[in-house]
Amino acid sequence: MTNSESELERLIDRRVTLIHRLDLIAKGAQITYDDGTPVDMASEQARLESEITRLDRKILALQPPAGRA
Repeated sequence: MTNSESELERLIDRRVTLIHRLDLIAKGAQITYDDGTPVDMASEQARLESEITRLDRKILALQPPAGRA
């Protein structure tokens, strides 16, 4: 496995994790900081969506051109 393949797999795994977290937020999950302060879930949702968009761009850039695998 090349470095770019390894990086691609890592990014895809990270994206799956973030999508799972977005799903939990949609289902009403509430998280808190270590001190017990609740996290602003709307801000967390926006942050996760932004990170997924960033990952999508990186994943697309690392994928081999069509017809070459």
